[in-house]
Amino acid sequence: MKIVIVGCGRVGASTAEFWDVAGHEVIVLDISTRAFERLPSGFGGSAIRGDGTDEDVLRRAGAEGADVLVALTEGDNRNVMSAQLAVEALRIPRVIAKINDPLRAAAYSELGIATLCRTGLMVDAMNAHLGVAPSGLPGMLAATGHHPTEPHAGHSGTPQSSTEETAAPRAAVEA
Repeated sequence: MKIVIVGCGRVGASTAEFWDVAGHEVIVLDISTRAFERLPSGFGGSAIRGDGTDEDVLRRAGAEGADVLVALTEGDNRNVMSAQLAVEALRIPRVIAKINDPLRAAAYSELGIATLCRTGLMVDAMNAHLGVAPSGLPGMLAATGHHPTEPHAGHSGTPQSSTEETAAPRAAVEA
């Protein structure tokens, strides 16, 4: 599978490492070159500095034709923007956005974007450990609503600096 990960924090780097070891083609984008230091030295995927909320950056990074895109930055807005571009403009069939706010996670799911709500997952993990009933907060939510599939004319995300390859000794895709 060709997988794009937007955000190379702890979760993004761990996910990238796991999927790379499993033999998938992995492309990781982050706005900070230092974030790629979290990737293991043997990482065989591509690590690209760039803004995953910019359609042109995603295309240059090789996201077009991906099987999966996961948006794992620290910001709900950035994650939903990346996910929306992946669904609408790039037509990536499987897209997940990490959303911290349980209300937003449910709303975006109803709008057609699968969401992973860290808040709900953590509360329920603690409740399970303590023998307490589940919270009812969203955890992993499938896209239940219909999301428009026609790309928005002229939409290319926010203008940001161009992408550049990392200096790390990894295979890099020029974006």
